[in-house]
Amino acid sequence: MSSVVARASARTRRARKERAGRRLLAGGVAWIVTVAVLLAGVVALNVAVLQRNLNLDSVNRQRAQLKADIAADQAKLASAKRTANIVTGVSGLVEADPAATSIVTLPR
Repeated sequence: MSSVVARASARTRRARKERAGRRLLAGGVAWIVTVAVLLAGVVALNVAVLQRNLNLDSVNRQRAQLKADIAADQAKLASAKRTANIVTGVSGLVEADPAATSIVTLPR
């Protein structure tokens, strides 16, 4: 009877070792899946941040272009105002009297 008990206890020990090995394997797979999901989340977050940065870069380029356009328009407007001031006599210039002017012909 002792040999039957010994064989049974050996089988139970082997079965326990196999179950423990399966549990360890299942635990390892769970860790691998968990780490893979976390890494996928990090990658997805990085892609979202990169897309947002590209959008911001585009908006910043448009903003800089608009500022340059505004500065050019302001320069044109200032030049036009100066010209209008000269024409209207603000700078002290007046239209010459046609009766008091003469034409000078220069020799060639």
